[in-house]
Amino acid sequence: MSGVAETGQKPPYTGLKAIELAEDVGGEFLGRMLAEMGAEVTKVEPPQGSPTRAIGPFVQGQEGPDASLNFWYYNTDKRSLVVAPEATAARLADLLADADVLIVSLQPARQAALGLDLNAIAAANPKLIVVSMTPYGLTGPWKDYAPSNLTAIAGGGPLMMCGYDDHAIPPVNPGGDQAYHTSAAFGHIAVLAALLDRQQTGLGQVIDLSMHSANALNTELGNPYWFYNGVNVQRQTCRHAQPVMTQPAMFQCADGSYVYYTLILADQHSWKILVGWMDEMGMAAMLTEPEFSDVVHRQQHMGEIQELVECFFLIQDGHEAYLEGQKRGLPIGIVNAPEELLEDEHLRERAFFVPVDTGTVAGTVLFPGDSYRFSAFSAVPKQRAPRLGEHGGT
Repeated sequence: MSGVAETGQKPPYTGLKAIELAEDVGGEFLGRMLAEMGAEVTKVEPPQGSPTRAIGPFVQGQEGPDASLNFWYYNTDKRSLVVAPEATAARLADLLADADVLIVSLQPARQAALGLDLNAIAAANPKLIVVSMTPYGLTGPWKDYAPSNLTAIAGGGPLMMCGYDDHAIPPVNPGGDQAYHTSAAFGHIAVLAALLDRQQTGLGQVIDLSMHSANALNTELGNPYWFYNGVNVQRQTCRHAQPVMTQPAMFQCADGSYVYYTLILADQHSWKILVGWMDEMGMAAMLTEPEFSDVVHRQQHMGEIQELVECFFLIQDGHEAYLEGQKRGLPIGIVNAPEELLEDEHLRERAFFVPVDTGTVAGTVLFPGDSYRFSAFSAVPKQRAPRLGEHGGT
């Protein structure tokens, strides 16, 4: 497997013990990231299981706590320990005696209901790193507001930049639990920083991570354009929001697929490559005329150029156009449906998807591989998500 260490050196978080008390995919994703780098992650669940076990789709359509594909994805390489709610605080006291990290994604009111005081837990376990991942943080007037991925991506700002050229249509949810993923990414950075600090001080700390704040930092060009230019960016169909509308960059192909290509008229090198390619296929028309070598002239005739490029891609198979464009040095991308990734030749060559025995009627299935590949660390063998209470209970 290209890029994987041959040294046999243990994964970077080997020996690290984490306890996960998470009822949303944000906390679970952080736990998964630690686990896939070698940490021993124990997920503490109520007797009925984490709420995420009830999120479909389910294996062969049969609902159950051990059949959620959503749960499988976010909880590979973990252990499951069932603890009754009234025993959570006492059981955690035992589990944290030799733990390094505690992940808690419960809101303050829920923490209080379970008898959890994060500052007291940290005081009782001086080396422990406590990561509180909540929708709005541990303090403030919104700290116990009902959360969802959509409310987070909306309140934080990114949603306002997602949508279509037609601004009569409201913003569009990009999906994929992006708000939770953003929060988990910042959580991983915070854990690493706290671990580095602990090497110097010998002490852990409490990390108050707000999903609202994390998403407010994830607005791409929105913040700099407002801070420096005093202008808002505009939603645009399948391209980055900008202060002014730009040309469409999605082109349909003969087989119904789409390729993504941004026409940058000021890039003389890319322009020559594109026109040469179009000319070889008899589609360049007037673009080979001398006046089109001038950037200003091209900008004045942008609409005509756009129409020609649309026709050019309409006579080609999308995947072939993608490969040929990249071969020529053009930044063309193919738009894949998620299921098409299983047949992606690049991912297959890099063995990204790995077979995992699920221990269910589904048998062995392909799972997405690790997020990282290190030259100095060996990989962690991918293990299925744990069955509810597989590793004990109280």
